[in-house]
Amino acid sequence: MFKITQPSANRLDIEINGSLDAETMRTALDDLIEKSENIQNGCMLYRITDFSLPTMGALGVEMARLPKLFGLLGKFDKCVVLSDSNWLRKAAVVEGALLPGIDIKSYEFDEIDAAEAWLNSGTS
Repeated sequence: MFKITQPSANRLDIEINGSLDAETMRTALDDLIEKSENIQNGCMLYRITDFSLPTMGALGVEMARLPKLFGLLGKFDKCVVLSDSNWLRKAAVVEGALLPGIDIKSYEFDEIDAAEAWLNSGTS
């Protein structure tokens, strides 16, 4: 499952659970690109549970949309990753160090209050 909601004009919440196949990835990324269109100085909150690696078809869909996905980076300033997986939280921190212009922090699932506080704060 890959679900995207927009709780405010400059925020997207993304929920990922389980494995993603090509069709789910295609629909989700198209939805992400569409919902990000008018966002400026935005923030994202990812909730990732029971994560399984995407199928090869899903990775192919993602690769085909990389130019559009890189274009989204300038629209977001902050990102929080909530996950029940330690390695995913660590990967999010590494990704945040490699991607310019966006601050990424990760939290355990039960740290939602701290994650929301950081996401809504004016500092990174």
